[in-house]
Amino acid sequence: MASLASLALLLVFLSNFAFTPKAYSLDDSYLPSIGNNKVMNVIDSCWRTKSNWATNRKALADCSVGFGKAAMGGKYGAIYVVTNPYDDPVNPTPGTLRYGVIQSSPLWIIFVKDMVISLENELIVNSYKTIDGRGAEVEIAYGPCITIQGVTNVIIHGISIHDCKPGNAGQVRSSPTHVGKRGGSDGDAISIFASSNVWIDHCYLARASDGLLDVIHASTAVTISNNYFSQHDKVMLLGHSDEFTADKDMKVTVVFNRFGEGLIERMPRVRLGYAHVANNRYDEWKMYAIGGSANPTIFSEGNYFVAPDYPDSKQVTKREAGNWNNWKWQSSKDVFMNGAYFVPSGYEGSPPSYTKAQSFMAAPGYMVPALTSDAGPLPCLVGKQC
Repeated sequence: MASLASLALLLVFLSNFAFTPKAYSLDDSYLPSIGNNKVMNVIDSCWRTKSNWATNRKALADCSVGFGKAAMGGKYGAIYVVTNPYDDPVNPTPGTLRYGVIQSSPLWIIFVKDMVISLENELIVNSYKTIDGRGAEVEIAYGPCITIQGVTNVIIHGISIHDCKPGNAGQVRSSPTHVGKRGGSDGDAISIFASSNVWIDHCYLARASDGLLDVIHASTAVTISNNYFSQHDKVMLLGHSDEFTADKDMKVTVVFNRFGEGLIERMPRVRLGYAHVANNRYDEWKMYAIGGSANPTIFSEGNYFVAPDYPDSKQVTKREAGNWNNWKWQSSKDVFMNGAYFVPSGYEGSPPSYTKAQSFMAAPGYMVPALTSDAGPLPCLVGKQC
């Protein structure tokens, strides 16, 4: 009878939280969701529980974790509203996305309605910009896509980027005062080139002519979180080439993403720098999930790996080199399903050297399906929790 009474008291206690989104923090014990209680990761719990997100959009800028924590985007700028999906790479007009992203002053860019933007050439994003798709279904598709080059403090949140094509050689405006000749972009969904303090969050990325997301040419202080990747070969590249030694300083956090159907490799592939790959869900890969070359450091923590049925593709890891025994690749709290396995290397630990502001506690891998269940753009409604 005592045990039944204890159980009844527990159920009463839990019922008090039946409609409250559950977040975890450094002090939480990672309880699974119960009833209508929803587990949220630490980024989402920072803002999604608030029904006033539409009138307090810039609060999002305080919610990143990991190496891209300091990315402020357009937090200290005006709100700019995209009203027109039209695009002119040289002389963009007010109300278009390109007109907003090239401005020299900080801007928080939002969208008045659902729209599909087919760019005429690559979209070159200036410093201190946020592209915030919440409240609308925004797609950048069927043309060249996004370039973040030689800038700092950029946030891209809540948009779909897919079916990206190579850019054209020709003139493209990158600021109100500069139009430059471009050689033609490769066809990445997002290319982060020689940039810092960048956060890509809650986006959908699929089907591009080159990579879905590249972080190259000494870019650093980047967080890639809550995104849904699907239907692509070479998903994510961190590091330009084995010979580009400036990428040794690259630091990237890849967290709470879902690597979905139709993916083949590079989730991510890392060269030279450091990657903290934490609490991601891997539904599928054809070749491998996490790879690298040129002695990068990789810390895989609390991920959920589901291997493909192919017997020769069960290994999570792939090294593009022969002598890799001393490379620091470590696995901690990962979950391996359907025969998946991680081959570690190196004799020292490789946890990230986060500052206090950047740091977060990775959940154990068994919680990842819940923590990544809302990866990709969210269907946010004004006046309601998102």
